[in-house]
Amino acid sequence: MPSRLSKAIDKFPRVRLCHAPTPLEAAPRLGAELGIELWIKRDDCTGLVMGGNKVRQIEFPLGEAQSRDADTLLITSAVQSNYVRVAAAAGRRLGMETHIQLEERVSDVDNLYRTSGNVLLDRLFGAKLHSFPVGDDEPAADAALDLLAQSLEEEGRRPYVIHLAPAHPPIGALGYVIAAEETLSQARSLELEFDAVVCPTGSALTHAGILVGLRALGVNVPVYGICVRRDAGSQVARVSKVAEQLAAMIEQPEAFDAGDVMAFDGVLAPGYGRLNEVAREAIALAARQEGLLLDPVYTGKTMAGLIEHVRSGVIPAGSRVLFIHTGGLPAIFAYGDQIGPWLSDVPWDKGIGTE
Repeated sequence: MPSRLSKAIDKFPRVRLCHAPTPLEAAPRLGAELGIELWIKRDDCTGLVMGGNKVRQIEFPLGEAQSRDADTLLITSAVQSNYVRVAAAAGRRLGMETHIQLEERVSDVDNLYRTSGNVLLDRLFGAKLHSFPVGDDEPAADAALDLLAQSLEEEGRRPYVIHLAPAHPPIGALGYVIAAEETLSQARSLELEFDAVVCPTGSALTHAGILVGLRALGVNVPVYGICVRRDAGSQVARVSKVAEQLAAMIEQPEAFDAGDVMAFDGVLAPGYGRLNEVAREAIALAARQEGLLLDPVYTGKTMAGLIEHVRSGVIPAGSRVLFIHTGGLPAIFAYGDQIGPWLSDVPWDKGIGTE
């Protein structure tokens, strides 16, 4: 990493949890099916509690928490959030009590959604769960968490709050500036140059981090963000704000150009955390062409967006494409009742002598 960038990032305290570098793997069968050369950055393999992009992101908030001698960690997100699952595990590793506020972002969910997947792991790590009935009001969710932190402080605890609204400095995005450099180093060792990068865009920490990291390192490849939570216009505004803050944080404001921010919401409907037919196709293709698992909320829709970009010509046939696999695999089990019916085409031989 160039010394200027390294020095800027090293100013921020950090707890190292990620198993890095994560693999950069070819996906030749799936790529051939799509008519591209496909490579996958396997950030589902970041190590801590089934991996995912949140492991890279949480290293910096936890570094700040330790610098403040915090003993209690607070975080808010959706019921099946990957971030809170990682926070629960990381808190235990660091000896911190963890409070998780679960927001009702997905309507009409069943008991499996509320008890399996990430929620099961949250409980296994002994996190204290709190409910927040509003589905999509980040400032209100952060404010509720601040009130909880205040009450814990009055009890003698030393709380640290991981805020998610973009009003707060996006220190978690620093993890993906580092990931951008890591990926470029791997690509250069393989003599690869990519024509396009595709990643999920939700909180914007991964999208902004990859984009700013690449630009800071002099790489101008297009980065296509696939919307998993909000419409493209709203998401472009969010990524732009986070990326601008991030570029200033690493002392490279020239690394942000609003014209570089791209978001696609054509595979988002019916909304966050809701399955659709194109995500089903993407999940099945990845599993059956590469033995690769994608989750229903993030990477399934992101692969669906990649497929649509290829089919529409946004990404030309024959392109060398990098897919950022951000993990989220525990959520597969919370969606079992919805995924199971898709598998009716797979016969189950119960064996000789059984009924």
